[in-house]
Amino acid sequence: MSKATLTINSRNYGAWSLRGWLLCRMAGLDFTERVIPSDDPSVRAELLALSPSFLVPKLEHDGVTVWDTLAIAEYLHETFPKAGLLPADRKARAHCRAVCGELHSGFSNLRAALPMNLRGSYPGFKVWAGAQADIGRIVTIWRECLTAYGGPYLFGPLSMADAMFAPECTRFDTYEVPLDPAGKAYCERILALPAMQEWLAAAQGEPDDLEELDAEF
Repeated sequence: MSKATLTINSRNYGAWSLRGWLLCRMAGLDFTERVIPSDDPSVRAELLALSPSFLVPKLEHDGVTVWDTLAIAEYLHETFPKAGLLPADRKARAHCRAVCGELHSGFSNLRAALPMNLRGSYPGFKVWAGAQADIGRIVTIWRECLTAYGGPYLFGPLSMADAMFAPECTRFDTYEVPLDPAGKAYCERILALPAMQEWLAAAQGEPDDLEELDAEF
């Protein structure tokens, strides 16, 4: 197979890019990165949640082009089944797909009110009701999965679901969202992953800023 290329946008602000990048790492895919600068109008629209269609991240591999994060996850699962992106058990696999799909299509209030900003820090940040409902649902998903599958990650070993929810861990850290002990411990485990540490370090050195996302909300 030819070497893959993953197109991403900002490491600091790009939640979907982070998800796609983590999925490729979890799958063991050998890939190079192509970074589109944030002054590209389409990238700015995506980062500001104003785009009707998210085209980044985009994976090009072995003659295949996939540009939706959930589609990338399914493609990687089919191509590298031994990576365990989805659980082996049929019921757990269905559950994993369900929570990933819920995240993929929902939580718009959280995305708008608490945009991913890895270099930001907002102690005492006021979370309004719409975003708080999204936070409550995410924490419930985490609690149910950790209880049902025993941890340390949502479905036991690392899976597609952990990559999909990783940006939420960064949001809760950036805005100092109070969490129960289980949710806090889960976030700490995700943020401590070597791949996450690599992404976080790269984000700190990223030169591009979006003033709209660096504002005090």
